[in-house]
Amino acid sequence: MAGEYRLLLANARQLVLVCGHGEQYLLREGMARLDVLHDASLVVGLDGYIKAVGPADVIHRHFAGATFESKIDCTGKCVLPGLVDAHTHPVWAGDRVHEFAMKLAGASYMEIHQAGGGIHFTVEHTRKATEEELFTTFKHRLERMRRAGSTLVECKSGYGLNLETELKMLRVIERARQSMDIGISSTYCGAHSVPKGKTATEATDDIINNHLPKLKELQQSGEIHVNNIDVFCEKGVFDLDSTRRILQAGKDTGLQINFHGDELHPMKSAELGAELGAQAISHLEEISDEGIAAMAKARCAAVLLPTTAYMLRLKQPQARRMLDEGVIVALGSDFNPNAYCFSMPMVMHLACVNMKMSMNEALAAATINAAYALGKSDTHGSIEIGKQGDLVIINSSRWEHLIYQFGGHQTLIDYVIIKGKVVYKNESCGITSSY
Repeated sequence: MAGEYRLLLANARQLVLVCGHGEQYLLREGMARLDVLHDASLVVGLDGYIKAVGPADVIHRHFAGATFESKIDCTGKCVLPGLVDAHTHPVWAGDRVHEFAMKLAGASYMEIHQAGGGIHFTVEHTRKATEEELFTTFKHRLERMRRAGSTLVECKSGYGLNLETELKMLRVIERARQSMDIGISSTYCGAHSVPKGKTATEATDDIINNHLPKLKELQQSGEIHVNNIDVFCEKGVFDLDSTRRILQAGKDTGLQINFHGDELHPMKSAELGAELGAQAISHLEEISDEGIAAMAKARCAAVLLPTTAYMLRLKQPQARRMLDEGVIVALGSDFNPNAYCFSMPMVMHLACVNMKMSMNEALAAATINAAYALGKSDTHGSIEIGKQGDLVIINSSRWEHLIYQFGGHQTLIDYVIIKGKVVYKNESCGITSSY
């Protein structure tokens, strides 16, 4: 086929499609048998979308007369979909390394929070930081996520707790979305904590009456683009009634519901999310049996965060129970000052070891299902014709090494590709001009 194309990946030992028939998500049985091609190639068009996937000899014949901006010989290597990080808090100032020492000494999350640490410590520093300072650190964090294979990242506000700083954070996220080669799903999380000096009811009223109308105005003018609304539904933070009010108001302005629930205490968040038509709920360490059933029926994704449970020494989310009951299970890093992990390969490893997921399940949860949790699985999360050309090439003959080698992604990943463009290349490899 003659014509010009952006990228040819040729002769991959394994080409991991994840799924290949337009699935929006995978449940347990589908996750167990991922679609994998051997000795395969793929083509990405000038528009950044995948044009062909198949056996290397067939692709070679079909595109013999074509020209490509780039060609990469993947002999002996594996190609996977770009990883999707379905839950992060990456815009903030001031680290909390001192709190890690407190946690190791036995202090609980809520004890640190009530002592003025935790979210409130970060809020104080984030309010003082300039937009340029926040953007510089945010960009650096996104680059580290990208080097670890993440090509689509959910990014929350939530360390402002007042309209001015929340908008500052959302502008920073929008700036990165427009200027960087990485997919971003933007989340307004003004209900991350109750601001000092306000009650939960007062904070709820402020969000509904002031924050959300301003967001809608800025969305309509094109100044910012926000995809999701989030609330920290938790004992001592926002109760079920306040959470319902904020989420419904956000939904009424056109935002997807994607919120924190049932993390530290059983709050019936899962049942609420299913009732409101939430796209996803995160954490769920304390989910009820009824909540699991409700999420399965509502096709509401569970974004599980094994790094958080590990670092906070919480009970692990019931991944196996959720999978068995028909819940759509996704993964996220929960990158934030309290759970400092950029790497979805490490998240997948922890999901396998601590949550008893298989490697197949973990990869599906970090690709197609994580994309579904963000409402993006029509364009992301698998290697299929018509989807965006977001890809990871690893220097191994079996894709499982990306999970098996705990912390090994820095040497395993040769290329990270977004829309058919190489956005990260390991120094030890080079783009070939022929195959």
